[in-house]
Amino acid sequence: MAPSKLSSPKSRGRHARAILGPKLHDRLPNMKVLIVGAGGIGCELLKNAVLTGFGHITLLDLDTIDLSNLNRQFLFRKKDVKQSKALVAARTASAFNPNVHITPIHGNIKESQFDLEWFRRFDIVLNALDNLDARRHVNKMCMAGNIPLVESGTAGYLGQVQPLLKDRTECFDCVPKPTPKTFPVCTIRSTPTQPIHCIVWAKSYLMPQLFGIDEDSTDELDEAETQGENAQEIANLRREAQAFKSVRAALRSEESRFSAARAVFQKVFYNDILNLLSMEDMWRFRDRPVPLDFDLIQSNQFVLRRQAVSAVDLSADVVLRPANGDCSITAHLNGNAASNDGRGATSTPKGSAPKSGQGLKDQRSLSLQENLVLFVSSSERLAARLKSGNEETISFDKDDGDALDFVTAAANLRSTAYGIPGKSRWEVKGATDSVSVLALARSWTRTSLEMAGNIIPAIATTNAIISGLIVLQALHLLRAAFGSLRNIHAQFKPSAPLSAIKLSLPNPHCGICRDAYAVFHCDPSRVTLSEVLKNILNGSDREVSTYEDKRMLSDPEFDDNLDRTLESLDVTKGKFLSIADEDGELETITLAICALPPNHPVDGPAMILPSPLPNPAKRVKPILPETSPQSSTPQRAQKRPVPDGVDESQPTKRARIATILPNHSPSKARRLEEDGLVLLDQPGRMDEDIDIVVVD
Repeated sequence: MAPSKLSSPKSRGRHARAILGPKLHDRLPNMKVLIVGAGGIGCELLKNAVLTGFGHITLLDLDTIDLSNLNRQFLFRKKDVKQSKALVAARTASAFNPNVHITPIHGNIKESQFDLEWFRRFDIVLNALDNLDARRHVNKMCMAGNIPLVESGTAGYLGQVQPLLKDRTECFDCVPKPTPKTFPVCTIRSTPTQPIHCIVWAKSYLMPQLFGIDEDSTDELDEAETQGENAQEIANLRREAQAFKSVRAALRSEESRFSAARAVFQKVFYNDILNLLSMEDMWRFRDRPVPLDFDLIQSNQFVLRRQAVSAVDLSADVVLRPANGDCSITAHLNGNAASNDGRGATSTPKGSAPKSGQGLKDQRSLSLQENLVLFVSSSERLAARLKSGNEETISFDKDDGDALDFVTAAANLRSTAYGIPGKSRWEVKGATDSVSVLALARSWTRTSLEMAGNIIPAIATTNAIISGLIVLQALHLLRAAFGSLRNIHAQFKPSAPLSAIKLSLPNPHCGICRDAYAVFHCDPSRVTLSEVLKNILNGSDREVSTYEDKRMLSDPEFDDNLDRTLESLDVTKGKFLSIADEDGELETITLAICALPPNHPVDGPAMILPSPLPNPAKRVKPILPETSPQSSTPQRAQKRPVPDGVDESQPTKRARIATILPNHSPSKARRLEEDGLVLLDQPGRMDEDIDIVVVD
């Protein structure tokens, strides 16, 4: 067949038409699909969606292409590094099927412009995300808009595909998900509290800065700043990046490599810490780090003391908190305990002078002086390799002895400055073998760590399998073949690599998919919270509380915000306002805040109520297990013996259930009962033999 005929829609879709059937196949060119994520799964998924023939595809991703992506994200090439993933993926995939229209968006799915009305443009949403927060956000949007969603994820050889549809299947939040361990950029680079923070800093930040590719970190810091991280810390990190350029040049120059290593030490472990200490607000609720003095450590005169050091009280004999929890930095040197001179200074026993090289390796804890020697020697060795011209850059490899020495020494020196226990070379190697820095392409906006086991590699084959299954489940959703939907797992079992499980029904107690959703068009700058409640509740006087995400805005006993506008409460376009029944009898009403229509009159009403008004269903209460007569008999037989002096013949007296006064709300009565108080009609009705305390 001629190439020109292959590009025609009819010839291209001939096989797909035979497989899918004419009815579904003819709908595909008009289908609007949203793919969120253009990474490992996203690239494969976009390729499959294009070749299947979905007519209108919107691809959204906020990430840029990193060199490490190229081994599995096949829509990218080396020339595309640092460019937008969404833009490059759309450009590459467009050539696979010219009849498909791809709209790339470089942005964050949580931005306010992508509100519920925007989501409702699509017939189906396909998730290819790598973080829990964004998954939950997309899940909530799809539940609110009743939009079919296919969720997915991979980890090494493992993967999962889960189709989600409101009222027919459980949603992503029906089953609680464990929160992955993540650390913000400023924790790793400015305020570490654990040994792993220091190891990751040395391995994935310091070493690439000194010996890796000279990358401009401006974009990453801009992104961190837009995500709300401490602006003062970000400004400090910008100055730090500029200073690194000079020490990088020193390591590659004819200058003595020892002086270059000393310059690195002075910048990283002294000047940078002084700069951090000048930011007083940062240390208001944290322990202050202490700058390290090169000469004092080298001469073994560095002194330790426990009290914190302020930025204005630093002197030449700067002192440190113990790095290993006791009064000395060194616990053992070659099997001999280090001596302490009473002031906290440590000295090495006779005959055990600090050694570098092979003697520092294995499982021994290193003294502060030994870590300094190891830092200088490893820096010299790495600089010599660059100077020889055989290597332009050096990246970390746990089997590279020079690199492992450098990371060990740098991490331990940083741990000492922050009062964190140090680690042996063996422990550092194990930690780097089990640390998976999944977000380094995002570069320090978030660093994800996995401390239990080896690195979980991103495997292209798993991504390809999962992306194919996503499209199959999407087709089932679009043809309304709900009986064919399956929760599919890819597992590391040669006998059964795939397992398909029937979908579960929605969790009746889920706080996401059981809510009563409605779109609320308004001008947040003109609408107050009380006006919203009055109109949405249609004059009902039932007691409610209001929330935006996890922020409580009001409840029956806190009404300070009722007269404030939604804008002043930061409840704006793209966010949800939840109205919860205080008595727990009805499901929560959740309003998706959207802007007024473009053609809305300027002098028109400030809000457009949903029609019909949301009508929350009665909340399903958990069924308490009933106690059968058979089970009650053994309980009576196992009761505790009666204490001496107590007449067992007297029946146990029970408190009479009090009648709630009409002028007290049920919710208030319930809260009082939870505090141990019972409201009574009048004092005269109290039994005399009931032990009570009368409260006026």
